Amino acid sequence: MGAITRALISVSDKRGVVDFARQLREFQVNILSTGGTARLLREAGITVQEVSDYTGFPEMLDGRLKTLHPKIHGGLLARRDDPAHQADMAHQGFPAIDLLCVNLYPFEATVNKEGVSLDEAIEQIDIGGPTMLRAGAKNWQWVTVLVDPDDYESVLQEMRASQGGVGSKLRFRLAAKVFAHTARYDGVIANHLSRYLEDQEHPATFPQILTLQLAQQQELRYGENPHQRAAFFGDGSNRGLGQAKQLQGKELSYNNLGDSDAAINLVREFHEPACAIIKHGNPCGVALGKDIADAFARAWSADPVSAFGSVIACNRPIEEELAQALLEPFVEVLLAPAVTPGGMAILSRKKNLRIMVTDSLELWQERGGWDFKRVRGGFLVQDFDDVQESPDHWRLVSSRTPSASEERDLIFAWKVAKHVRSNAIVYAAHGRTLGIGAGQMSRVDAARCGAAKAAELGFDLHGAVLASDAFFPFRDGVDAAGQAGVTAIVQPGGSIRDEEVIAAAETHGIAMLFTGTRHFRHG
Repeated sequence: MGAITRALISVSDKRGVVDFARQLREFQVNILSTGGTARLLREAGITVQEVSDYTGFPEMLDGRLKTLHPKIHGGLLARRDDPAHQADMAHQGFPAIDLLCVNLYPFEATVNKEGVSLDEAIEQIDIGGPTMLRAGAKNWQWVTVLVDPDDYESVLQEMRASQGGVGSKLRFRLAAKVFAHTARYDGVIANHLSRYLEDQEHPATFPQILTLQLAQQQELRYGENPHQRAAFFGDGSNRGLGQAKQLQGKELSYNNLGDSDAAINLVREFHEPACAIIKHGNPCGVALGKDIADAFARAWSADPVSAFGSVIACNRPIEEELAQALLEPFVEVLLAPAVTPGGMAILSRKKNLRIMVTDSLELWQERGGWDFKRVRGGFLVQDFDDVQESPDHWRLVSSRTPSASEERDLIFAWKVAKHVRSNAIVYAAHGRTLGIGAGQMSRVDAARCGAAKAAELGFDLHGAVLASDAFFPFRDGVDAAGQAGVTAIVQPGGSIRDEEVIAAAETHGIAMLFTGTRHFRHG
């Protein structure tokens, strides 16, 4: 491999660029640069040559035209093994450019800000950057192309090991990364601009053309079933499972990650210490506690049979007491913000237990974004169900007002019901689920299933509360709850038979609140 002798550096994201350029100069690399990057490097005492001086052509059009010049693109595109290319370069006096370090105007960050106009967005569309990147990446056999500051050190390590050169394997990997980066960049632009096709003053909610850019983060053990292959692709947001780290355990499967997402999405609803136990996409036990060990014990006792082979999420770090309690039951995955060293020493005895940490739950608290569901022939796209609700706005429709303890449990049960597959019914008391009816074809069946589960586990529903993810279409579900001993119900309301349903609540002395919001979850 030949030594790098000339580099062009022009970056929007300036993380690490000064140190990178300084180390390139130690290899006697001549550095070309533009605008703010050149100024930053000179202020750091690094010798650079302005691209305009190099090409003999000044920057124009408020900086829109800087690098679109044959001397730049010839230096990037010329094949070193083609005599005709070399003759053309020699005739024109164009030297080769061996390394290109470019990242693009922050279009995505700009359009994610509130109140950004179409004109402001368009000014952040980079022209010269993608053109140079594509040229250098196409010629990867001879040009090292960098678009990500995280790759600076890999390049420098190879240069140290090979007298200033970079191997073909790394050059190819970096070139592939460039084309993925520019594809994402163009996709974000297309997505944004196609929202304005009908009205340039008032963008549509969804684009007319939707481009997705997903990067494989890992191959999975298998899909929903062992005969199905699977992989996890991140969306580049570094949120949710995209930023979770596996500390130990077997390879993850498709179902492991699906249940992990369900678990962490549920447990993030609570500020108090909370534990959610998920099986086949549904919660089987959820509880609050005085601490996280207490929350786990209460959640596990809510349905220990279903919890076998489950995924567990906690919204507090795992410490020694909880780690000790987790040694006996069979658990597939454990998720938490962190695991203390003492907790990890205990859990390491269960080598097959998959442990994932998220560093914090803050990234999970971010709202917004779109939810996708694959169907034959396309995708269904919707907002995430992240509506911000306040119990202060719930409407009391019964003559009896819920007590303070009932109100707390209604809020708890409502948050859980949002994460249960519809039709969904949740029975709860004292910050713990007692019975969950999930995925039933009728709401009364969901109510009966949840009550039957509570009875099977020996829970008395007298004094318990009930949450329903959607309205009761008939009074039969309320009658079933009343007969089981439920004293308070929270539901969206909105049925043509609301009066009949309210009358059923009055018959059983049940306090009833309408939220005005439903939470269907069809998987």
